[in-house]
Amino acid sequence: MTIRKEFLGRGWAFPFHFDPASGGVATSEYEENIRQCITLILGTKPGERPMLPEFGCRIHKYLFAPNTRATGNMIAHHVEKALKRWEPRIEVESVKARTGQQGEVQVEVDFRIISTNSRQNLVHVLTNKSGR
Repeated sequence: MTIRKEFLGRGWAFPFHFDPASGGVATSEYEENIRQCITLILGTKPGERPMLPEFGCRIHKYLFAPNTRATGNMIAHHVEKALKRWEPRIEVESVKARTGQQGEVQVEVDFRIISTNSRQNLVHVLTNKSGR
């Protein structure tokens, strides 16, 4: 029996690129589309998109914050809040954020795809550009 997943969605692949086989815009679908959308939400600073200025996640302002448990907790809070607002296909189960010595932040998101009850995990690393 083949499971049909069309209801999970399709969209342009992230990062945006062209499909070398077809020459058209590359797309992603189903669980991969959800994962790419989560990455897009976490990688976008609010205000970056003029037509949707509130879209994104407020974690970027913590890249140069002190490397403390409080910073990790604030990052986790903003990730959970952004995903609840911008990705309605999932239920966030937990978010853990760890700050590293070089200013990087590793965010681990455990989530469930609501329509299939499939549990997933995504790790997103955010780094500062200066390497401090």
